[in-house]
This record gives sequence, structure tokens and C-alpha cells, in this order.
Amino acid sequence: MEKEAWISGVLLDWGSCGRVVYVDDVPVGFVVYAPPAYVPRSTAFPTSPASPDAVQLMTAFIMPGYQGQGLGRVMVQTVAKDLLRRGFKAIEAFGDARWKEPACVLPADHLLAVGFKTVRPHPTYPRLRLELRTTLSWKEDVEMALDRLLGAVQKEPALRPL
Repeated sequence: MEKEAWISGVLLDWGSCGRVVYVDDVPVGFVVYAPPAYVPRSTAFPTSPASPDAVQLMTAFIMPGYQGQGLGRVMVQTVAKDLLRRGFKAIEAFGDARWKEPACVLPADHLLAVGFKTVRPHPTYPRLRLELRTTLSWKEDVEMALDRLLGAVQKEPALRPL
């Protein structure tokens, strides 16, 4: 109930704060993120606070059987695209350098593998950062620019009666 209330509050106040990954119409994973102001418990980490220009990647999970197929990377790229469109510059996360099994905090090794860099080292909970411009390929940059350009010059669609 507490998490549901938190998500509802963030949705109303800030907007979308998560994504669900589907494979063949079956949900197989999720990611949750929000600006640091919405994550007050993050101040308990020894490498806090998260930078004010970043959104905090709080947690993510991929179901066993779907792990190791690149879905984690796709989730990070999807979050990056969402945040870039919303004007943010970076994503930060507290990693678990001693990760052994699924938990709320993501494995630091996974975050490093998908492009995060350590900004504040710690033996257990390093803080990592992903600059959003580095997550988009040249092709995606061109596609986004074309979308903006075409969106600016296209006429509004006409509404026709049924």
C-alpha cells in the first residue's frame, strides 16, 4: 500500500516514474526512477546525496529466464530517452558492489556494464552516474532530430466523422 501511494503521488506530481518490460505480452521486468527529492530514504546511503541535476534509478528487475538477453540495457536506454525528453542530464544510482542475489539496490557491476561510471566510490554502495547524451547512438540522435523537425512542420490531423 505504501509503495502504491508513493507511485501515485509521484505520477501526479512529476509524471511517469517507471517502465514495465513485456516479452510476448508477458511482463518480465520493471524499472523505477524519480528525482532525488522523491526518494528521501536515499540519504541513508554513505555516498549520498544524488546530484540535483540527475534522476535516481531506484531499482529494476528482470525475471529469471529473461536475464542476460540485453533487457536491462534496453530498460536503461528507455529511461534515458524518457528523461532526455524531459530535460534531465543524467541518471544516478546507488550500486551494490557485493551483490549476491536480487534486492532493491542494483548490482554495481550491472550498472557499470550498461554505461554508468562511478562518481563516488564505496566498498559496498558506490554512487554511479550515466550521462544521458552518452546513452543515445548517433542513429537515435538523428531519429530524434527528425521527429522534432517533422513534428514541427506537419499539419494537425483532421478529425473526420465516423
